[in-house]
Amino acid sequence: MKKNDEELCRRSACAISMALDAIGDKWSLLILRDLMFTDKRSYGELQSSDEKIATNILAARLQSLEANGLVRKTADPENGRRCLYYLTEKGIDLLPVVIELRQWMEKHSPLAEGCTNALKLNDKNRKEVLAAYKKKLKAAHLIK
Repeated sequence: MKKNDEELCRRSACAISMALDAIGDKWSLLILRDLMFTDKRSYGELQSSDEKIATNILAARLQSLEANGLVRKTADPENGRRCLYYLTEKGIDLLPVVIELRQWMEKHSPLAEGCTNALKLNDKNRKEVLAAYKKKLKAAHLIK
């Protein structure tokens, strides 16, 4: 019996290990951040982020995110030579994780600033804000 690609690539069946295989590097998380909280959609727009990602790294991470089902690539209807990147539902489901990482760092580092226009959550509004923003992301990313 032939193992599928996911089984061949994973180090273990640990859920955290498998999640890190899919998104466990800073560049992938920063690409997801930009797709979640900015209007950046093209390769060039994603490369223009403040972190100055190298072109080869950006290409590899976009390919990996697409292979892991977190991002989908489509031809730009206005410029057929350009591709646009959108979150999939699986990618959108990482919204709470990305927000929690930001809030954790803001709590533990005086140097950390709120990045982009990421959401602010508290215990009272968490569920409603996440649901509303996920709905907004789905409308912007899935219906294209």
